[in-house]
Amino acid sequence: MKILITGGAGYIGSHTLIELNKAGYDFIVYDNLSNSTDESLKRVEKIINKSIIFEKGDIRDKDALQAVFKKYEIESVIHFAGLKAVGESVAKPLEYYDNNVVGTIRLLEVMKENNCKKIVFSSSATVYGDPATTPIKENFPVGGTTNPYGTSKYMIERILEDVQIGDNEFKIVILRYFNPVGAHESGTIGEDPNGIPNNLMPFISQTAVGKREFLSVFGGDYDTADGTGVRDYIHVVDLADGHVKAINYINAQTQNMEPLIVNLGTGNGYSVIDMVKAFEKASGKKVAYKIVDRRPGDIAKCFADPSFAKEVLGWEANRTIEQMCKDSWNWQSNNPNGYKN
Repeated sequence: MKILITGGAGYIGSHTLIELNKAGYDFIVYDNLSNSTDESLKRVEKIINKSIIFEKGDIRDKDALQAVFKKYEIESVIHFAGLKAVGESVAKPLEYYDNNVVGTIRLLEVMKENNCKKIVFSSSATVYGDPATTPIKENFPVGGTTNPYGTSKYMIERILEDVQIGDNEFKIVILRYFNPVGAHESGTIGEDPNGIPNNLMPFISQTAVGKREFLSVFGGDYDTADGTGVRDYIHVVDLADGHVKAINYINAQTQNMEPLIVNLGTGNGYSVIDMVKAFEKASGKKVAYKIVDRRPGDIAKCFADPSFAKEVLGWEANRTIEQMCKDSWNWQSNNPNGYKN
């Protein structure tokens, strides 16, 4: 069974390739390398001891997608491709809607035209906006998003739900991620954002390795224990395993199914300062930080109730905050310049 992995050279995509290979799945990677590099795929090849089929292309390029679907007889899709920075999305909303929403529409058109009707979509906890309470369950209100990135994910979720109503042969799993961190235990693949990072862990690890003078902590006046934002950090390998479980679930369905929406998180909320302290312990390095103004679009607390994922997919996060920090440091210290070594 061939799975098309859009955005498969990226951070989460590359780790998912390893878990899919372990589970015996064949896949083709489709990526425009706008925020990734094919070096990640070369390193995955060494880890899995197998060559990877890679097609460079943009999800908005319908002709290129058509060619890939015809060439490989794609049976299902795991859709990672998308711009993903909250702060950048506030400054560049049109780019986010064009890439994420229009790109997904093009992908779904090509899937339908090629009778490929199984998709796992990479969504985000940002669709919940600023939740009234935590932990967050899947039935919480969505759509009150606080930034264009989150709104683009919410729009895509609605599009997928409507596609399934229009054609009930579609089998769709929507995975709402919380905050992916960590790296593969080998230390050879990890998070390597182009330019200024948008997620916390690369900032922490780049500060620890000496690439940055200090960590900017966005906001110290939130209604949390230490005033800094609280998030549900999940190890990227646990997250990758969630995609394998989602594909397994889709393949096991013999009847039509409504889109399945699942939170992927640990259920634990950690503040920025908690993460700094845990990273210092794991790395033995001091992480200097300064409290600066809040970022537009950020919220105080966001962590999951992951019980539904265990119930329906048989999935749960197994790796601790200590493991997340240890693996992040292993990646960063072995690759101080990311994939550009």
